[in-house]
Amino acid sequence: MGLDGHFRAFSFVDRISSLEPGHIRGRYAIPAEIKTFPSALVAEAVGQLAAWAAMAALDFKSRPVAGLAEGIDLLSAVHPGEVLELAADLETVDAEAAAYDGTAHVNGIPVIRLRHCVGPMMPVEEFDDPQALRAQFALLRGAGATPGAFDGIPPLELNPSGGEEGRTLRATLHVPADAPFFADHFPRRPVLPGTLLMNSNLELVAALAKKLPPPSTGGRWVLQGVSDVKLRAFTPPGETLEIEARLNQLSADAATVNVETRKGKRLVGGSRVRLVREVAS
Repeated sequence: MGLDGHFRAFSFVDRISSLEPGHIRGRYAIPAEIKTFPSALVAEAVGQLAAWAAMAALDFKSRPVAGLAEGIDLLSAVHPGEVLELAADLETVDAEAAAYDGTAHVNGIPVIRLRHCVGPMMPVEEFDDPQALRAQFALLRGAGATPGAFDGIPPLELNPSGGEEGRTLRATLHVPADAPFFADHFPRRPVLPGTLLMNSNLELVAALAKKLPPPSTGGRWVLQGVSDVKLRAFTPPGETLEIEARLNQLSADAATVNVETRKGKRLVGGSRVRLVREVAS
C-alpha cells in the first residue's frame, strides 16, 4: 500500500467554500465514471468536511475518527455525475472529541442528514502526515482538488452464515488485506472505514427486509435511516467480522432492525436501522 491513493482513494471533499468558527461548507463532484455512490459514502463526505474543520481548529495536532451518531437520515439516493453540496455545523471541538451535525444536498434537495455525531480525537501523527494534511487543506481552501480522482470501492462481499427465517440474518465480512482505500484511510494506520462497515450493515438489513412480510398497504420496505450508531473498535486489514441483523419491531408500515458487528466475542459496532414502506414518486 503506497501513497498513490492519498487524497484520492477515499477522499470526498473537492473544495471548502467557506469556513467560519463552528461552520464549514464544501462540495464534492461524484465521478460520472463510477458505477455507484452509496449513501454511506455521502455520510463519509459530510464527516470528512467536519474533520477538516476540527483538524484546522486544533492546528492539525489531532483528528476525529468515527465514533457515535445519534441519527443518519437517508433522504434520497445520489448518482454518479452529481455534485454534493456539503455542510457541517460543529457544536464542540476540543482535545477530546468533535461533535457536529451535517447535511448533503444535490441541486438544492437534501439527500442525507447527520444528527449529533461525536468523533473521538486522536493524534494526527498516528494516522497521517500533518504537513501533507496542511497542504491539502490549503488546496481545498484555494483552487480546490481536481475532481474525478476517486475510482470507486472494490466490493466487500458478505457471506451468508445463517439466521432465523424472517427474523435474523447473519453474514461474515472478510476485510481485504490490501485495498486502494487503505492508502487514504489512513496512510500510517490503515483501518476499515466505519462508513464502509455501515454500508455492509445496510446491505444485510436490505437482504433481511426482502424476507419480511410486505407492508400491509402494499409496496416494499426501503431504508429510511440509521440511529444509535456506535463504532467501538478499529478494524485493520485482513480481519473477518461477523454481522447480525435482527428484526426488532414490525408494524403495518414500519420496521426497525438492530445490527451488531463482532470480531469473535468483541463488539465492534452496532446501530438500529429504520425501514418504511416505499412511497411512489
